[in-house]
Amino acid sequence: MAGAKRRKKSAMWRKIHALRCEDIKLWCVRRLPILKWAPSYNLKENLIPDTVSGMMLAIQQVPQGLAFAVLSSVHPVFGLYGSLFPVIIYAVFGMGRHVATGTFALTSLISANAVERLVSSASNNFTTSNNSGVLGLSEFEMQRIGVAAAVSFLGGIIQVAMFVLHLGSATFLLTEPVISAMTTGAATHVVTSQVKYLLGMKMPYISGPLGFFYIYAYIFENIKSVQLEALLLSLVSLVVLVLVKELNEKFKRKIKVVLPIDFILIIATSIGCYCADLEYTYGLEVVGHIPEGIPAPKAPFLNILSEVVTEAFGVALVGYVASLALAQGSAKQFKYSVDDNQELLAHGLSNVIPSFFFCIPSAAAMGRTALLYSTGAKTQVACLISCILILVVIYAIGPMLYWLPMCVLASIIVVGLKGMLMQFRDLKKYWNVDKIDWSIWVSTYVFTVCFAANVGLLYGVVCTIVIVIFRFQRAKTLSLKNMKVECKFKTEADCESLQQVKIVSVNNPLVFLNAKKFHHDLIRIIQKDGASTQPHDDLNKCEQNTLLNPVSNGNCLGELSLQPCPNERCALILDCSGLTFFDYTGVSVLLQIYMDFKNRSIDVLLAHCKGKYQATDKFLIVI
Repeated sequence: MAGAKRRKKSAMWRKIHALRCEDIKLWCVRRLPILKWAPSYNLKENLIPDTVSGMMLAIQQVPQGLAFAVLSSVHPVFGLYGSLFPVIIYAVFGMGRHVATGTFALTSLISANAVERLVSSASNNFTTSNNSGVLGLSEFEMQRIGVAAAVSFLGGIIQVAMFVLHLGSATFLLTEPVISAMTTGAATHVVTSQVKYLLGMKMPYISGPLGFFYIYAYIFENIKSVQLEALLLSLVSLVVLVLVKELNEKFKRKIKVVLPIDFILIIATSIGCYCADLEYTYGLEVVGHIPEGIPAPKAPFLNILSEVVTEAFGVALVGYVASLALAQGSAKQFKYSVDDNQELLAHGLSNVIPSFFFCIPSAAAMGRTALLYSTGAKTQVACLISCILILVVIYAIGPMLYWLPMCVLASIIVVGLKGMLMQFRDLKKYWNVDKIDWSIWVSTYVFTVCFAANVGLLYGVVCTIVIVIFRFQRAKTLSLKNMKVECKFKTEADCESLQQVKIVSVNNPLVFLNAKKFHHDLIRIIQKDGASTQPHDDLNKCEQNTLLNPVSNGNCLGELSLQPCPNERCALILDCSGLTFFDYTGVSVLLQIYMDFKNRSIDVLLAHCKGKYQATDKFLIVI
């Protein structure tokens, strides 16, 4: 009897042990996405496009790393480190297969506030002969990178804490107009910070509320100090960069490899500056000495963490919001999923760990991610290959960039922000869809420009929530009918038979708070009926799905694929008689529903619209 109990207990412990091992394995795969895609990596199909994309990415990473380090008020060499270590960490923990993380203009600008406040140029009591013993740099430069690394460390800790608290599910509060306005406003700040280099002017660092206006006031007051040589070189660089990038974009389908104009411009201007001795002849500011190699890791200045809390929160929020938007965009375009919470962990560790290797705050950048799209990258292997080339630059090519003019770096930064600045064009579509969203965009942009990116982001979120509270009415999604009918509808070609019709009532506003859940409600309704084997007489039962569920995080628990009717033409009719208002997010979800269902031979029709909707093969628009 005792032996049987022992055997039973032993078997139970074996089951618990096996269960725990399986749980650990699943947890590792979930938290280390590289374990999921790396074992199934197809060398034959993916290695060549990933290699080409990695080479092109490295060519773009080098000038951007140097430029964003200068933007962060630290020595340019630290931008090269910021183009290396965060990329490796994100490749292991990130889920975006086409997301190119590394140095980022907005986070660099935010960290510069802390660097200039705690180790300002005016208080520089160190000389170049006061060597720190690290990379041959002065103690002043090492103090500056220590502050920037502290901002990166604390910002990463905040992101990891948000991951632990599962705050990734709160991203539905970040609507597209708010993100667009915030990033556009921050890009405006970055361009303003580079004007002094474009004009070759010496001016003090200006930040704080209304600092944007004070900078231009100072420039106009000292307009006579503009260096004509720097201005001319800046104009030539800007024209060349814009022209070549536009040609690359226009002919990208005809040419397999785009022209790396950033890298070519750096090499050409460095050689020209060296041959003409522009630094001493005309006083043109250059990058200067770039040391070789990577120093031993060192902890950031932990004693100043309490003094950089504001900048750390800005880095954590702005960097994550911008990066998540790119990850979600790539996932939507290439048909895979991204866990919002896992992205918090990936970007958090991409800031915490590299901070021990003298790195500035990092995030994903729009230009580099678009480059991966255009060059046909398949996985994060492209980013890892770029790291190999970055190492070559750090150990061999870096010192040759001594003569690179600062005005050329500034030109590269400004042109690289073109995608963000062009978001001004979104104002037209916001005005056509929802004028309140248009107002939120404009006011968020103004707050961002007048104060800072994190202030603008906070204002946008609060403003959006307050407006929706006053407009929103709680309601239900009701599946009215599921019936077998034979009907006709007129098409451009001929008439087709509709074999099955599903009518769903929309009895509430469709806004950012409930848009995703509305999409998932529709999918669950269709899936349930598709999986049901009941006779059609039993399908007249009504299903009610609460459209706004405060506990829901907006993530679909099931598979998002719909099963079209075999050999039949199906239709989903949305009864919009109760759709009192909508915002841009709601219209975007309607468009996504239309395109998803169309790909599965399910027509989406809108009935009883208070406005006029037009569904076409490509758009769903309001007229």
